[in-house]
Amino acid sequence: MVLLLVAHGSRDPRHAATVSALRGRLAAARPELRVEVGYLDFCVPSVPRVLERLAAEGVREVVALPLLLTRAFHARTDIPGVLREATAALPGLRVCQAGVLGPSPLLTATLERRLYEAGVRPGDRRSTGVVLAAAGSSDPEAGAVIAGVAREWERAAGWFAVRPAFASAVPPSVEDAVRALRAAGAHRVAVAPYVIAPGRLPDRIAREARLADALGDVLGAADELVSLALRRYDEAVAARLMGTGSAGAPPRIRHDKPQPAVAPRGGGERRPA
Repeated sequence: MVLLLVAHGSRDPRHAATVSALRGRLAAARPELRVEVGYLDFCVPSVPRVLERLAAEGVREVVALPLLLTRAFHARTDIPGVLREATAALPGLRVCQAGVLGPSPLLTATLERRLYEAGVRPGDRRSTGVVLAAAGSSDPEAGAVIAGVAREWERAAGWFAVRPAFASAVPPSVEDAVRALRAAGAHRVAVAPYVIAPGRLPDRIAREARLADALGDVLGAADELVSLALRRYDEAVAARLMGTGSAGAPPRIRHDKPQPAVAPRGGGERRPA
């Protein structure tokens, strides 16, 4: 079995560098598992080219894991279409699409750690408003998921408030969300980018966060993301063995306990105690 990370791709070289770092950490965490990367756009290799190469090498089973945080267009339509078209020409290769990474408390644990790294103090939660800044999608389901993540994070962590915002497609903008939190009485406002890798939209989030008191980094190749990716892979393999997995199958909402399966290594990232 091969794990294929399916990334969107970007003209920004930091995007591919982050995906490559995540691939390396996954391979190190599970040495017996072969991990490959394919892109939908902008970067190489493309998903079809990777699948062609794997089939030519004699690989017969692949789990395609979308590096996505919500089930928007790419997860429900674009990626299943690419996988179907590619495998139609490769009859000896079977591909199972894993569920998207989010929502998960593992992701909000990473967001919270990024804010602490940016200078937010845990003791200031009650007076700190947080903007959960996503890339944005015209898909209503994706927006509803981000709003749900914001509500649950506010409830579980005890922030003054957590408000969703978007870098594209739908309102509110990050700047508008920062202003709204200040107007609501937040003493401090922090922006938490709910994105995996740097690129054009994360840069827009950063620009619109100029009125905030703190800006967290992107999720990146964090310990929690490594653990979550392996969990999604294992779920897909289990579903495949039970005969219920198929490329593009709608993933269920999961409530993962924030317990990374990957122990931090020297020089690696660590979660707060």
